Amino acid sequence: MKAIEITEFGAPEVLQLCERPLPQLKSGEILIKVQAAGVNRPDVFQRQGNYPVPPGASDLPGLEVAGEIVDGELGDSGFRKGDLVCALVQGGGYAEYCAAPLAQCLPVPSGLTALQAAALPETFFTVWSNVFERARLSPGETLLVQGGSSGIGVTAIQIATALGHRVFATAGSDDKCRACEELGAELGINYRTEDFEEVVKTATQGRGVDVILDMVGGDYLPREIKTLADDGRLVVIALLGGAKGQLDLSQVLRRRLTVTGSTLRPRPVEFKASIAAQLKERVWPLLAGGKVKPVIYRTFPLAQAAQAHALMESSAHVGKIMLTVS
Repeated sequence: MKAIEITEFGAPEVLQLCERPLPQLKSGEILIKVQAAGVNRPDVFQRQGNYPVPPGASDLPGLEVAGEIVDGELGDSGFRKGDLVCALVQGGGYAEYCAAPLAQCLPVPSGLTALQAAALPETFFTVWSNVFERARLSPGETLLVQGGSSGIGVTAIQIATALGHRVFATAGSDDKCRACEELGAELGINYRTEDFEEVVKTATQGRGVDVILDMVGGDYLPREIKTLADDGRLVVIALLGGAKGQLDLSQVLRRRLTVTGSTLRPRPVEFKASIAAQLKERVWPLLAGGKVKPVIYRTFPLAQAAQAHALMESSAHVGKIMLTVS
C-alpha cells in the first residue's frame, strides 16, 4: 500500500510517500480501506519529534480515518464487510489501509460522506472525554473554549451549544471569532485585541464560566483561574503556549477549583470504546439531524501531506484539514 512516513524529525517536507506492507491485524482489530484521513496537531508534534508513538502503535502518522471494512472479525458488532465506518486509531491513518480497533469504530452518520466522517473521531472523542467526562460540564453550565477555530474548538462549540450550554470562544482574528459565533458561540473573543477574562466576566455578570477547555497552557493559566466560576473546572489538553504556568493555590482552595488534563492517544481500547458508545448515543443523532456538522477547511490528496502540515502550522484554517486517500 501507499503511505506517508516520517523520514526524519523536522519540517513538513520530511513527510514522504512510501510503499508499506498492509497492516497485520491484532486481536480485536479490523482493516479499513481508507477513503479519507484527518490531519491533527498531534501529527505535527509527532513529525517534529515531540510526540512519542505509543508502544505497539504504527509509526505512520494519522489518528482518524474513514473508509470501507475489508477484513477482520466483526463478531456481534453489527458491522459487515463493505460497511463504511470512521475510526479513532493510535496511528497509521496516512495510508491506503489502516488497522483499527473494532471497538473504536463508528458508523458514518446518516447524511455524511466518508470524507466528512473522517473529520470526526479525533476531535469528537477528545471533546467528549474531556469536556463532558473529565470536566463534567452539566446542564445549565457555561463553557469557554480556547482556540475556538481549531478542529477541537469547532467541535466543542457545536456539541456544547447543541446540548444547551452557553459557550464562549477565543480565536486569533475577528473573522475567526465570527466563525465561532456562526457555529454557536455566544461570543467570539479576539485574544490579540481583547482580554478574555474581562469579556467573560462581563458577559456572566462577574460569575465566570464553569468549564474551560484549554489548548494553550503557559501564561494563560493564572488568567483562566480568575475566569472560572466557584467550583469551576479547567481541563488542559495541549500546551501550545508552554508547559509551565503560575497557579494561585489560594484561589483553588478558596473557590474549590479543579485543574486537570489528559491525553487520549495512550489510553486503552476499553476507555475509548466507552467514549465511542457515548458518542453514538448522544452525539451521532445530532450529526444525523444537522445540529452538529463537520467543519472542513481544506482537503489535500495523500501525497500532499506535507502541504497539509504546513497549513496546519500556519493556523490560517478554521476547522479541519483532511487528506483524501482513495
